[in-house]
Amino acid sequence: MATKRDYYEILGVDKNVSAEDLKKAYRKMAIKYHPDKNPDDPTAEEKFKEAAEAYDVLNDPQKKARYDQFGHAGLGGAASGGGYGPGGPSMEDIFSQFGDVFGDDSPFGSFFRGANGGGQRQRVRRGSDLRIKLKLNLQEVANGVEKKIKVKRHVTCTTCAGNGSKNGTAVQTCTTCNGSGQTRKVVNTMLGQMVSTSTCPTCNGEGKIVTDRCDVCFGEGRVLQEDVIPIKIPAGVAEGIQLSVGGKGNVPPRGGVAGDLLIVVEEEEDADLKRDGSNVVFDLYVNFVDAAIGTSVEVPTIDGKARITLEPGTQSGKILRLKGKGIKELNGYGRGDQLVHVNVWTPKVLSAEERGLLERLRNSPNFQPKPNKNEKGFFDKMKDFFHG
Repeated sequence: MATKRDYYEILGVDKNVSAEDLKKAYRKMAIKYHPDKNPDDPTAEEKFKEAAEAYDVLNDPQKKARYDQFGHAGLGGAASGGGYGPGGPSMEDIFSQFGDVFGDDSPFGSFFRGANGGGQRQRVRRGSDLRIKLKLNLQEVANGVEKKIKVKRHVTCTTCAGNGSKNGTAVQTCTTCNGSGQTRKVVNTMLGQMVSTSTCPTCNGEGKIVTDRCDVCFGEGRVLQEDVIPIKIPAGVAEGIQLSVGGKGNVPPRGGVAGDLLIVVEEEEDADLKRDGSNVVFDLYVNFVDAAIGTSVEVPTIDGKARITLEPGTQSGKILRLKGKGIKELNGYGRGDQLVHVNVWTPKVLSAEERGLLERLRNSPNFQPKPNKNEKGFFDKMKDFFHG
């Protein structure tokens, strides 16, 4: 599968582009690669779709923010990009959503008009999005996971094929707008004729009128049902990230394209491991004897148990690093580490025998603190932590 190009590169803009300049950049690319200007040229059509997908993301503040932070992976594991389903936008998607970028007064406005009497292409309606919260444990966050989610959503009524009429046939073309869904008004002014369009008041922009309602959906053209939707969560997602599965939201009444399923990630707290970016941290508590003479211990990791060795004379506060035992990067370019923070446990309660043993060792030469220059104090460790 080909690697997706950077959306800013596609439109020739930078991250600080204004909404107006973004629209101009998209208009320029859409005109250049429009299929009507490049007949039988599949490359131009792909570039036309590519520009529309880039504009769809960068023109939406939420999608743009996710893309700026996480790249293409932040736009959803199951969706190919933006709000479109697998395969990217169709020509109908583009015409319906972005025709208004050109407008009737543009010299290129005819590209976005239908063939129905020269009227403007009827805008395809889009259903509402569904938003759910999905809890993931640390293992699922670290390695990615495939899940099946049950959602209740509006889907197309199969009895009437979505048009809301009895048996799908009791429908007729609106005579007010002749099926276009819009009415046009021409006003003569000193500067010439001005043409304005508005939603047809008779059919509410649908272009058709139901004469006898469907017995199943009662004229809605949709029914509520529970669906099981498979989704793929990429490795490295974080709390609050929103993923999008295109076309798995609600369908609108009486025809149109479905909205999206938006998945908000929630991280479950792990009993042992704490997340720190792409690293995980484990607090290891050892007794004084093990720290002094050394030992071998098992510690939990994301992928199971791992055995580590404590060298004799290990000091409290020492950090051991397990390379590659952390969380995969969201864009798939690497993996973090596991940091084992050693804490030497000081007993709070002693028996008389234990106290006696320690008293005999109190003044032993090897029990006197003698830090060398390579052993950093708390202040130096904090400097390394924040500036290292």
